[in-house]
Amino acid sequence: MKTAYYKEYSYNLDRDMEFKVYGTAGKPVLVFPSQDGRFYDFENQGMITCIQDYIEAERIQVFCCDSNDINSWSSKSWDNRKRIEAQEQYFRYITDELCPRIYAISKEANGGIPRGAILTTGCSMGGTHALNFLLRRPDLFSGCIALSGAYNARFFFPDYWDDLTYANSPVDYIDGMPYGHPYVDQYRHKDIILCCGRGAWEVPMQDDAERMRQLFDYKNIPAWVDFWGSDVSHDWVWWRQELPYYMSFVC
Repeated sequence: MKTAYYKEYSYNLDRDMEFKVYGTAGKPVLVFPSQDGRFYDFENQGMITCIQDYIEAERIQVFCCDSNDINSWSSKSWDNRKRIEAQEQYFRYITDELCPRIYAISKEANGGIPRGAILTTGCSMGGTHALNFLLRRPDLFSGCIALSGAYNARFFFPDYWDDLTYANSPVDYIDGMPYGHPYVDQYRHKDIILCCGRGAWEVPMQDDAERMRQLFDYKNIPAWVDFWGSDVSHDWVWWRQELPYYMSFVC
């Protein structure tokens, strides 16, 4: 399998950020790492291997990026505004810097012919980002496969709330979004897949996924919110089964 490694300066984060590309052509897929993770974690955990057939068949080209969670969601700083501003810096890095690079690399890899908008995916905190980025920028992304994500910012900011925590809390901003909002119509044309197990360590992710299902249903957004069995835990062994299964429906 062809791979390529990149290390490029981010003006939004004021540091070098790394990412790795897998495959020679196909629909671009952006992978967010799990909490505090790195661009190489997806490969190291066997997630690239489990979708290798899609990559080698040139159905997808996978882009694994770095995180900034240590400065935002995971930070123990007392300054909560600074924490959530770090998330917004990461949001701008992804949307304003990395996505244009992905589209440029993808277009060149596909002989100058775009292969559609980027599909996002990730596990745990990566799933949180996958859904949040899609919902905030439906103009950039075609859909998401979000595995075991938490979609309520209060899980990370239990004693703090402002405009930016709201903007990064899907259960809140989708609830507050008017039925006639132009984004709602865009969501109806996206491939939105959320999956959560009912086993160990899948709380509060189960509750968040169920709430998202209710909100999507209420606004007639045809998202697929899927729950696996009570033996399905918050772990890589299950995500390695879930990702190729859902990939077959969107790529």
